[in-house]
Formats: sequence, C-alpha cells, structure tokens
Amino acid sequence: MKKPGAAAQQVVVFEEDGSGDYKIAGIQVYGKNISICRVFNIKGPLPVLIDEPEEYISSNFQGELVLDFLKHPDLSQYLVELCRQKNIPVIASGQHIPGAICPFTCCGLGKKKGLGEYGRQFGVPEYEVEIHQGMIKSLSVKRGASCGATWQVCRKMAGVPAREAPTIISRQIQYLCLSDPSDFDPVSGKSAVHFAGEVHKAALEKALSRAEADYGKRGVP
Repeated sequence: MKKPGAAAQQVVVFEEDGSGDYKIAGIQVYGKNISICRVFNIKGPLPVLIDEPEEYISSNFQGELVLDFLKHPDLSQYLVELCRQKNIPVIASGQHIPGAICPFTCCGLGKKKGLGEYGRQFGVPEYEVEIHQGMIKSLSVKRGASCGATWQVCRKMAGVPAREAPTIISRQIQYLCLSDPSDFDPVSGKSAVHFAGEVHKAALEKALSRAEADYGKRGVP
C-alpha cells in the first residue's frame, strides 16, 4: 500500500468510441489516489480483421495499470502483448484475452497483487451496514464496481427492511448496470447484468451477517 502523500497510481485507458467513459467517470468520482493519466479513444468503424494493430494503438505510453475497454479482439490482444513488454498489468473486464486479467464484469474483479489502489478500491463489492430495529440505517462502501453503481444504490437503501434489502439491492444494481443483458456466459448461463446483481446481493448479505453478529454480541436489539 502506498504511504500517505504518495503519488497517485497512474492508470492508462484504451477504449473504442467512448466505450469506457462511464467507468472512467466512476473511477474519477469514487476512486482515491488514482489518476487516469491518459485515455486512448479509437474511433470506428473498424475492419473485421486488423492485421496491423500498431496503426491504431500507440506504444507511446507508460503507467502502472492499463484498463482495456476495447471491443475488437485483435486490438485487445495487441495491447496485452504491448503491456507485457512494458510489464504493465491489464484488466479487460468481460473479455477473454490471454495474458490479461479478465473478470466477468468490473464488479467481478477479485483482490489480486500488483493492481495497486485500483485493485484495492474496485472489484467484488464490500459493504458496511448499520441496522436499527430491523431496518438499514446506513450503508457505506469499502470496495465497489468501477462504474460507480455500488455507491449509487446506497442512498436508496436507508429505511429498507434488512431481510428484504439483498433482493432490493440486486434489482437496483441491475437497473444501473450498463452491461449487455443478452451477453450470457456459456458456463454459468448468467448474463453480466444478472451477475452484477448477484455479487452485490451477496456482498450485502455478508455485511448484514456481520452487523447482526456484532449487535448480538453487544446485546443490541
């Protein structure tokens, strides 16, 4: 972990026609000590096959982490190889690119070494919840989706019955998720939107379990 006052983590973004804009905004709003130092936006339309990806992707960049929001597999594969040469880790959510870290969604990123502040702050969600008389009093985020949805639902949960909250938060997250609902994973049979709802539901259930156990220890009804 970086020491207080250390320079912000330098993150480079590659996108197509603004495909990463929503997540860039989420990182800028909810991230701490993270700097989007460069954004390469490749504009289409693009050919089906790209034999010379270097014509589209500049090698003139440096950073501590690359976020790949590219849609064209030839470009993503070239980018990952380029980053391998530069020893920069690449996160390519929703893709299947050898050599990159490819969670199913941005909220599916597990905790991995070498991802710096981004990896600590963004990925599989973690909540802290306060309960009063069976209702959610407050909900705060320890770790969440780079799109910002994890934070955006918090203000809607105050006053919700704790037993109903996991199902409600799952539904709210699915409303906010920008993933393609028709993009099903062939192994799990779930779409990215459904997956996002489920991981947030599980995160809140875990937080509620901790809160209820803590209240029980203190004898709080």
